[in-house]
Amino acid sequence: MYVEFAEKYHKTLLSCSNAIRVTRGAHTHETIGFFSGIETACTLIVQQAESGGKLMFIGNGASAAISSHMSTDFWKNGRIRAVAFNDPALLTCMGNDYGYRHVFEKPVEMFADAGDILIAISSSGRSENILLAVAAAIKKGCKVITLSGFDADNPLSSLGDCNFYVPANTYGPVEVLHHFICHCILDSIMKVRNG
Repeated sequence: MYVEFAEKYHKTLLSCSNAIRVTRGAHTHETIGFFSGIETACTLIVQQAESGGKLMFIGNGASAAISSHMSTDFWKNGRIRAVAFNDPALLTCMGNDYGYRHVFEKPVEMFADAGDILIAISSSGRSENILLAVAAAIKKGCKVITLSGFDADNPLSSLGDCNFYVPANTYGPVEVLHHFICHCILDSIMKVRNG
């Protein structure tokens, strides 16, 4: 019984991995291949980092865990300044004072500089706090990379300069592949830099 489910899960993960949709440019829906998407994201990150920009990661729940992990890996291993806005004191303060819908928007307004990159991760692509933070980042002159899943027409999937969409309707495959995409971007940057 477990083996049958595991085989199905594995096949679903492989199928979703092979069907990741990547679009370039906010609201343009210009579809590019996965590897071109990785190239676009890497180039954008390296250019912004070399110009003094930083990465800002946001996400709820498991996406927050991915944000923390990847922000640490980008600065520790990739030597690119990166931060995740999911410290418990920050979240509870912003949630209490402004409402949970603003928990990422307010830090972006405070800490984002023109030329930074916001990496917005949301399984549903519909989390209001993520969408408000993306709008704040764009207003501040930041570039945006999005990772989403579930519905193909979710609002987040068309807001970034580079958008990765995982075609799955359950959290496991979406979250696993979002983590995979982030590692693929970082490891690609490190490989090119280090030879």
